[in-house]
Amino acid sequence: MRQSGTDALQLVLDYVKQETLSPLKGLGRYLIFGIVGSIFLCAGLVLLLVALLRALQEQTGGFFSGTMSWAPYVIVGGAAVILMGLAAWRILSGPARRRRRSGDQAAKR
Repeated sequence: MRQSGTDALQLVLDYVKQETLSPLKGLGRYLIFGIVGSIFLCAGLVLLLVALLRALQEQTGGFFSGTMSWAPYVIVGGAAVILMGLAAWRILSGPARRRRRSGDQAAKR
């Protein structure tokens, strides 16, 4: 009798490990790749925005000199705001919105 109780306990422990630890390992891998990718994407966008700023300052033939020296900063700031808006739009209209809609339809039933 004692052996069957020990076997049942071991079976339950193995099942819990299988159903919790394996998905968590996959989730951890997914999060790590997502975070690293986001960091690289942000760094690349910052470098592109700085390149745009320098190009506007240096390659426009003095158009943005003197009293117009503030204009390249406003243009690059506007480009950054547009990029942030596009990112927010894609985040809000992506898979999460589809899941939210299907959940609403299931709740109505």
